[in-house]
Amino acid sequence: MSPRPIATATISFGLVSIPCQLYSSAENSQKVRFNFLSPDGARVKQQYVDAKTGEPIPRGDLVRGYQFAKDQYVTFKPEELKALETAATRAIEIVEFVPLDQVERAYIGKTYYLGPARGGDKAYRLLGAAMMKTGWAALAKYAARGKQYLVLVRPVGDHLVLEQLHYAHEVRDIADVPSGEGEVADAELGLAVQLIEQIASESFDPSKYEDEVGQRMLEAIERKVADGTEIAAPAEEETTAQVIDLMAALRASVSGTEETEAGADDQAKGEPEKKKATGS
Repeated sequence: MSPRPIATATISFGLVSIPCQLYSSAENSQKVRFNFLSPDGARVKQQYVDAKTGEPIPRGDLVRGYQFAKDQYVTFKPEELKALETAATRAIEIVEFVPLDQVERAYIGKTYYLGPARGGDKAYRLLGAAMMKTGWAALAKYAARGKQYLVLVRPVGDHLVLEQLHYAHEVRDIADVPSGEGEVADAELGLAVQLIEQIASESFDPSKYEDEVGQRMLEAIERKVADGTEIAAPAEEETTAQVIDLMAALRASVSGTEETEAGADDQAKGEPEKKKATGS
């Protein structure tokens, strides 16, 4: 089934306007949802309560407020809140082009796909081809849902992708995070690189991976629905002692990977797996 657009937008590129449609780039991965129930099995409803009196407040009586000091709020009418919001122009206004590889991944938030709307095919493909040829991506302002977003438009093959970016003040400086101490020895580095190369793949193939925990949860829930089978926690695995000798751990990892690969090759060829001979 073809995806349905969730919004319309227009890319402003100089004097060129490119009508587009936005599409979600991913499905909701939360397959299992649990609801709160009362002891008799009925759904419970959320309720707003006055923190001072404990009395429930109808949703229609709620007032929006901004806390400017401890326990002090300035309140706003709906029309005032509306006036504070930016106009939802749906315009993706390109302000500059930057090298794509200079955009740190920490700045990237949500991702959307862009497709051309009626009349925008040629300009859409032209912009994508130009960015693909130059290696540049477009930084743009995008006004929607009462807010202004900083977004990045980049080409992916024949398509364009829109990535919502965090503003600079929203991203924490990685320098504030400890990076550990100690020198990396050449021998350790060589073994680590060897281990990486042994289990590396030439391309990213996400289809090889599944949500094993989500699948296990669904299967257990289906059994409980069918016959009331109690769900028991699996036995805890014994934790191994912390490895102190880094070189020994690297050598064992490299050796273990080599043996695993050799065994897989033998099985693929229909040959019995070779074992080391032991002395009597």
